[in-house]
Amino acid sequence: MKCKSLFLFFIFAAFCFQTAQAQSPSKILKLAEKALGGAKNLQSIKSWRKSGTITRLNDGAAGDFSEQASQPNFYNADYDLNGFEYEKGYNGKSGWARDSRDGARTLTGNESRDFQAESVYKNAAWLNYKKEKAKISAGGQADVNGKKANVVVLTTAKGAAIKLYFDAATSLPIREEFAAGDKRKIFDYEDYRTINNVKIPFSIKLKEGENLFEIKLEEVKINLQIAQTEFDYPSVSGQPLPEIRSLLRELQANEDKVENILDTYSYIQKITRRNLGKDGILRETGSETNQLSFYKGERIRRLIEKNNQPLSEKEQENEDKEVQKRVAEIEKKIAKQEAKSAAQNGKAETEENDGRVSVGELLRASLLVNPRRERFRERDVIVFDFEPNPNFDYKNAKSFLKFFGKTAGVMWIDEKDKQVARIEAVLVDSFKVGGGVLAKLNKGASFTLEQERVNDEIWLPSVADINLSIKVLLVKGIDLNQVIKSYNYRKFDTEVKDAVVNQTEKP
Repeated sequence: MKCKSLFLFFIFAAFCFQTAQAQSPSKILKLAEKALGGAKNLQSIKSWRKSGTITRLNDGAAGDFSEQASQPNFYNADYDLNGFEYEKGYNGKSGWARDSRDGARTLTGNESRDFQAESVYKNAAWLNYKKEKAKISAGGQADVNGKKANVVVLTTAKGAAIKLYFDAATSLPIREEFAAGDKRKIFDYEDYRTINNVKIPFSIKLKEGENLFEIKLEEVKINLQIAQTEFDYPSVSGQPLPEIRSLLRELQANEDKVENILDTYSYIQKITRRNLGKDGILRETGSETNQLSFYKGERIRRLIEKNNQPLSEKEQENEDKEVQKRVAEIEKKIAKQEAKSAAQNGKAETEENDGRVSVGELLRASLLVNPRRERFRERDVIVFDFEPNPNFDYKNAKSFLKFFGKTAGVMWIDEKDKQVARIEAVLVDSFKVGGGVLAKLNKGASFTLEQERVNDEIWLPSVADINLSIKVLLVKGIDLNQVIKSYNYRKFDTEVKDAVVNQTEKP
């Protein structure tokens, strides 16, 4: 009986020990804040610059290292190894990389998303994760260089995951893992010293791909003035760039042509909804697939799938009836507009043309900076960053222009076809609809649009990634995270009202 009681005692003790060790992610982060100097001191840091030396341990190549950040999301790091230079930065609009061999390039895709997440983290760590709609989740425990560590996974609203390791004894960060496109970057930290009441690691090991680096900091400065131009895309010499305003005029003229050509195309569009769970995993929550056509300049949308399953025969029959109803409405609208136009001697434009806003027009609300030439999808493109124009007349502008005038990002324009190949943008200030009474789109909303060249005549949307948070009627908050894929573009001759649902190819 005594042995049995002793056995139960050890089981109970082990259970209590494990329970004590399994701290919640929020508790782990609070302890880390305290260990680093306290949340108040950490939040007081608005900018920093670090400098020292770097050595690539693979071959012993060495040189100078510097790194700097300025809130909200400006960041860059540069170093040289035996004179060969490397540099990477985010300027609030686009991420970029440069080295002595390949020159400079703008980051795209997951590499761009991941580096933006890293840049935001470098400025404020996890302190603003709730405001940024990110999630934290437990990552268990791990061994980092012989030290027990508690692991927290921070996942951004766009699905970029950052893995954080905290010393179980001191609560200090001892490792950070960042996704970098198809690679990972792992930072290990040691030799913490106090600067401006905050602990800073002066010894860093960095593993990037197959390379292992050792960084020794010599100087750290906090809350210094750093010009935003220091984060800009590197200026490069070479073939002269086209005059941007002329380029935009050509872009707008081509968009007018695209509107007419698009009337001869049908295509498939799949909208996939996603949600970032409490565990930090971005999951699909549903989808709709539509067949889109145009009838006399108006879009016709026919639902053909829900959640990757075709509609039943009855559902499809009802959907086709709705399409016929839509066609009849278009005919009535056109007749009404023609009668109105005739009464005004043809001087009035249609409502649709009055309300349509092209990309070329939208950019009038922006300042265009950092123009450069690059290759994208094996095409020559002109790339430039854009940001809100402080001199733009918001008071008398259309709603779409007002919205675009509050965004910053980067755009790729095909140089030969003078059409948009890709846009990445983020809302840098909240956007109110109806004075904020109807809806308010929160700062930080982002969207990415990519187009592809179809039939050697037109650039059409292929993928759009939308992530935003909106408050409706001052009460209900909605998070929208969607991927929209458009594909299977085909020219058609048949009137849409006589068309039938076709078997569709998957993207």
